[in-house]
Amino acid sequence: MLLSLSFSLERAPFELLEALSKRSEDIAAGLDDPTLTVGSVVLATCNRFEVYAETGQGRPEPVLARIAAASGIEVAELAAAASSATDHDTAAHLFAVAAGLQSAVVGESEIAGQVRRAHDDARARGTLTHDLEHLFRTATRTSREVGHRTDIRSAGRSLVRLALRMAEARVADWGSARVLLIGTGAYAGATVAALRARGAGTIRVYSPSGRAETYAAEHDLVVVPQGGLAEALNAADVVIACTRAEEPVLTAELLRQEAAASNERLLIDLGMPRNIEHAVAELPGIELLDLETVSKHAPVEELSTAAEAHEIVRQAADEFSASRAERDALPALLALRKHVMGILEDELCRARTASQATAAAGSSVGPGLPASTASATVAGSVAGARADTGVDSGTAGSDASFVTADYEAALRRFTGKLLHTPMTRIRTLGREGRVPAAAEALETLFGIETEAGGHTHAE
Repeated sequence: MLLSLSFSLERAPFELLEALSKRSEDIAAGLDDPTLTVGSVVLATCNRFEVYAETGQGRPEPVLARIAAASGIEVAELAAAASSATDHDTAAHLFAVAAGLQSAVVGESEIAGQVRRAHDDARARGTLTHDLEHLFRTATRTSREVGHRTDIRSAGRSLVRLALRMAEARVADWGSARVLLIGTGAYAGATVAALRARGAGTIRVYSPSGRAETYAAEHDLVVVPQGGLAEALNAADVVIACTRAEEPVLTAELLRQEAAASNERLLIDLGMPRNIEHAVAELPGIELLDLETVSKHAPVEELSTAAEAHEIVRQAADEFSASRAERDALPALLALRKHVMGILEDELCRARTASQATAAAGSSVGPGLPASTASATVAGSVAGARADTGVDSGTAGSDASFVTADYEAALRRFTGKLLHTPMTRIRTLGREGRVPAAAEALETLFGIETEAGGHTHAE
């Protein structure tokens, strides 16, 4: 059974999401336990923390308890902020998340990349199952379809763009603003594109992990070398932080020490967990705009566009569930095929044996039987077989194996056509969630039992 647990800004305080994000690796390791799950994926984004797991039961309590143990957060606090779903509802929820329909800014494009990274991380950890792989692949495909078929991701529908739009009241001229970008991840690329769309000129980039030089060369930015952060901060009018660091990159202590009294600065924090310590907002000359504030100012979704996107998500979830249900019918399909093909092989084996006996009789004379009589008997048998199958005695020759091959091909074609309709119907019953009806029909009509767990046998 597929199970999802979701913590989002709609129900969870920002501090809870931040605490869960900081312990995401520990939580992923804690869920990698065969006594609890057979597979799991942890998704941490800018406004949500989610766990997707395949378990033997649909109750969220054991998974919730493991998250609590790994994060150091009380179970009661997690339970109050969590929403859970199973199977079809889990698929529908993830597909909506990947399409940006559950984001603070409806239709944001960055979320699709975060879903793909969670998928890749789980694959690298070896915690994907067949169903989880199928689930996340379908989520990515659905996200692309929403993007292609709707305009929900039109210009401006991005958390990064919303943050910069909110910053426009503080930035008189983006062309002359001195911008410092901290981070080189997925949000950094969206930030650079959004800044340039607003006419930003020189953009400097700093990376806590040391990747700034390569990133600057790829995106035509000015690199801030390691050890140069303090100078860059003092020179900047706008600082945008979007790293995956577990701890704040910019602290109140750092900015207090390096602050230039005459420099008014706008700091934008797009990190989850926070890249900029919240206490920074109390420093003179600094204004802080973080994800919590940005999310509260997210625009109302465009109902017509969102409705179309939700319909695409609904159809994808229905098809995902139907394909899983059809797979449940596999034991019944295999049982029917094994039963019918077993009968066919028995009859073909009997026919081959008879053909070989006839051929052998033609090359040797039995005791007390004149050679002329034996030859006549063989000739009559072959002639009769030819007559039954419509084979022209003038063209088939006297090779009995020719008749057997012709019979075999005809019988296999007949069997395939005979199986087509019932097997198609069993698949349909599976997609409708009516596998027990298919199993009952097989037992009633053919005496075939389909056992629980996918094991089958024919009586």
